[in-house]
Amino acid sequence: MDITGLFIFLAIGALAGWLAGTMMKGGGFGLLGNIVVGVIGAVLGGFVFGLLGITAGGLIGSIITATVGAALLLFIIRIIKKA
Repeated sequence: MDITGLFIFLAIGALAGWLAGTMMKGGGFGLLGNIVVGVIGAVLGGFVFGLLGITAGGLIGSIITATVGAALLLFIIRIIKKA
């Protein structure tokens, strides 16, 4: 992965983390927190979408996959914190 690919990957992670935080009524987590949530969410979303047989192509598909995964991650964390 070159520096441009890394920058795009981190930007998608930051955007997905911010969108998921906004959707889940948690607000943003700061730039670094959004990137971490978004990157982990991208992995989780890719795994879940793969199980469902859904492939996300292109930039918009990557953002959607990462956002759905990040929202799922925040939902799971919220459940664990309540227990």
